[in-house]
Amino acid sequence: MRRYLRVLFVCTLLVFCSLLYIFNQLVSSLESADHQERVPRTRAVDSGLSERAQNDRSAPRKLEHLEPIGLAVVACGSRLEETLTMLKSAVLFSRRHLHFHIFAEDDLHAGFRQALESWPQRFRSKFNVSIYPITFPSENAREWKRLFKPCASQRLFLPLILKQVDSVLYVDTDILFLGPVEDVWSFLSQFNGSHLAAMAPEHEEPRIGWYNRFARHPYYGKTGVNSGVMLMNMTRIRGKHFKNDMTAVDLKWADLLMPLLHKYKLNITWGDQDLLNIIFYYNPECLLVFECQWNYRPDHCIYGSNCIAAEQSGIYILHGNRGVYHDDKQPAFRAVYDAIQQFPFDGDPVHGLLLPLEEKLKSADHTYCGRSRHVFTKRLRQTIRDLQKDHDNTR
Repeated sequence: MRRYLRVLFVCTLLVFCSLLYIFNQLVSSLESADHQERVPRTRAVDSGLSERAQNDRSAPRKLEHLEPIGLAVVACGSRLEETLTMLKSAVLFSRRHLHFHIFAEDDLHAGFRQALESWPQRFRSKFNVSIYPITFPSENAREWKRLFKPCASQRLFLPLILKQVDSVLYVDTDILFLGPVEDVWSFLSQFNGSHLAAMAPEHEEPRIGWYNRFARHPYYGKTGVNSGVMLMNMTRIRGKHFKNDMTAVDLKWADLLMPLLHKYKLNITWGDQDLLNIIFYYNPECLLVFECQWNYRPDHCIYGSNCIAAEQSGIYILHGNRGVYHDDKQPAFRAVYDAIQQFPFDGDPVHGLLLPLEEKLKSADHTYCGRSRHVFTKRLRQTIRDLQKDHDNTR
């Protein structure tokens, strides 16, 4: 009899536990359904608040209340006039206030000051200027100065010299802006938590790429990057510890440059640009790559047009490397340079700049770059239209 009672007790206990389990599952499912109904509503409200907060932060402010855009350039030798033409293009087409950081040999300082002070007041009021001597670490100054072109490697030391400057746009002297400087400056807002610089690829077409065919050192991506236009968050550069192939310990920027030069100086061709490629090869997460219309060079058209972005949107920044502004090898590039250099500050930008340039470009049809002449004026035409609209609105 006791045995039957025990069996009955065990069975009753099992039935009770089963009923309890079923009841618990039912309650859980009901709570889950109720939670799923409430979560989307909560997320929608949170998202709405977030969007409004982002809109508040990104709402356009009056231009005079924005920090000046830092534009850095290094000029040595005979680059005075070329640099002034670059600065002129920046002032002509930009709405934002600019701060020029000019690094130049001592005998060029007076020339820069005299030329910039001679510009009309309406344009001089659009920029501040700081002129610095060429400065390298004293123990290796000669080695750095002779690397690739005179003074070119100065750009590597900008974060260490301009210690109070957060961000800067570095450009070579042979750059011309065909749109406002603030257009390329806006890439800073696209930096994620790891980005500290932005550059364009060295080549779009690997079959004519230099790094992927000839380099004897590591380089970024498939075809390397070109440092003629380099947007830098220098605060991040100064604070970053960089991975490298010289030591297991990550190195700060100031401690990285000299060991890198000593290891690779016999294997590099393009000087500081090669060193930057090596750095970003080992730290690819630090670089934002923008498209070729932000650093358009003869390589993008010399064998036929290969910069799709420029075909679609026009050239924002023209880079006349290899001296093409001053010879007849690429007349389309020279035509743009001559047009901006010769344009009077207070002239009519349509009849004094755009239309004469379009006419001059027709004579470059015998070259591949000349046959793509529309890319040289597409963005410039829109820039001039926008400036005229602003001028009309301020009357």
